Amino acid sequence: MTITFWGITWSITYYAWMSLLALGIIGLIIYRHQHIENLIYSLVGNRATILLQHTSFTRRIIKSVLLGIGVLFLGITLWQPHWDKDIQEAEEYSRDLYIVLDISRSMLAQDVQPNRLELAKILIKKLVSKLSCQRVGLIVFSGSAFVQCPLTQDHGAFNVFLDHVDVETIASGTTSLEGALNQVINTYNRMPTKKHKLVVLVTDGEDFSDNMTAMQERIAESGLTICAIGIGTPEGAPVPLYDEYGNHIGHLKDTHDNVVISCHNAALLQDLVCKTGGQYCGALHDQSGIDTMVNYIMHIEKELLESNKTWIELKAQYPYFVMVSFICFLIEWLL
Repeated sequence: MTITFWGITWSITYYAWMSLLALGIIGLIIYRHQHIENLIYSLVGNRATILLQHTSFTRRIIKSVLLGIGVLFLGITLWQPHWDKDIQEAEEYSRDLYIVLDISRSMLAQDVQPNRLELAKILIKKLVSKLSCQRVGLIVFSGSAFVQCPLTQDHGAFNVFLDHVDVETIASGTTSLEGALNQVINTYNRMPTKKHKLVVLVTDGEDFSDNMTAMQERIAESGLTICAIGIGTPEGAPVPLYDEYGNHIGHLKDTHDNVVISCHNAALLQDLVCKTGGQYCGALHDQSGIDTMVNYIMHIEKELLESNKTWIELKAQYPYFVMVSFICFLIEWLL
C-alpha cells in the first residue's frame, strides 16, 4: 500500500508501524529531561544554580532535541519515501517458439493413454515448463490451421489456451500438415528480422496434404527449423466417435464400412526434422526425449525483441533521512 502527500510517495510496509516508536522515544526523552531537572531542584532547592553552575541545561535540551530528531528521521526511513521519476529501459532477449498441435479426430485414438490429444497436452506443458523465460505460441490444425495463442512469456496464459483445445475446435476436413506449416511460415514472415524460426510439431504424423513436395521447398526457402514430437504407436488404434454430449457412439469407418485404424507415421516426421536440422522425439516410453529437445532449443541463440521494456520508477530517497539521522546522532555524541 502506498500513499502520497507533500509530493512524496510513502510505502506502508509491514515494518512501517515501528516508526511510531520514534514518537514514543521522543516523548520519553522530554520526560526524562524534565524529570531530572525537577529531581535536582527538589534535592538542592535554591542552591541548584550554585552547585550546577558548570552544568548547561541548554546543552542538555539541545542533545535531547538532536537525539529525538535522529530517532524520528530513522523511523521515517521505514516508510520508504520516494520522489523524482526515473525512466528505466531494458533490452529483452528471448527464443521464440511456436508449438503446432494436431487436433484432428485421429488424435482421439487410445493407443497411448489417456489418448493421443491428452498425452500431447501433457508433453507440451512439460516442454513449456522447462523453457523458462522463452516466448511460446500455439497453433492448432486439422484440415485448416490458426493461431490459438500468440507468442507470449506468460506460460500460465499459454496453458489456459492449451486446456481449451479439443477436436471440436476445428471440425473441417482431414489432417493437413501443409496447411499447418503454411500458417507457421506466414506468421513468422510478419517478423522479418527474426533469424531463428523454430516450430515444434506435435502430431501422430497422419497427413492428407495435396502437395507436400512444394511445401518442403517453401520450408527450405523460409529457413524454418522443425522439431517434432510423435504421438501414437506404429500399430495404431481405431478412431473413436462421440456425440455432442461426449458419449462414445462407435468408431470411424471408411467408405467400405471398415473400422479405420490410425497409425503413427514417424517416417514423415523424421524426414521433415532431418531436412531442417531439428530434433525428433517419440512419446512411447519414458518421455526423456522432451529433455533432449529442451537442450536443443536452449542452445539456439537468443534474439533481441523488437519492443524493449520501458517503465518509470520513483527514486528511493530514504538515504537522505538516514544521513540526517546520522548527523544528529553524531552532533549529540560530540556535545
